[in-house]
Amino acid sequence: MHKRLENSLILIWTVSLVATLGSLYFSEVRGYEPCTLCWYQRIIMYPTILISGVALFQKNARIALTIAVFAIVGGSMSLYHYGIQKFSYLSDSAPACGDVPCTGQYINYLGFITIPFLALVAFLIILITSLFMMKWQKESK
Repeated sequence: MHKRLENSLILIWTVSLVATLGSLYFSEVRGYEPCTLCWYQRIIMYPTILISGVALFQKNARIALTIAVFAIVGGSMSLYHYGIQKFSYLSDSAPACGDVPCTGQYINYLGFITIPFLALVAFLIILITSLFMMKWQKESK
């Protein structure tokens, strides 16, 4: 396996690990109860650590498509979640989200960085890296 494919797997694994540890920090250390959409995003992010870790151990860059699908699904949820937090025309029609409202913002750094925004950035990094991996694999055939 080319070094850039291996480095890409390391990047994906690292980003998913940091995102997972960040979500656990917010809930377990800071005591922020996750809303339903946050749980769904976690359900997508957490297995990404295992999938990319196993792929890295096996030196299997063919996993890029699977990881890209996870990132698209998770990123779509993050984008929607961020939208209902930041745009009133979306938040007014947002469905009930359980005990914790999905429109709530535990953090709001610099006026735009919320927890769903952080998740969106992680999913985008994972998606873009996966797409590059697929491109490089096609070129090497």
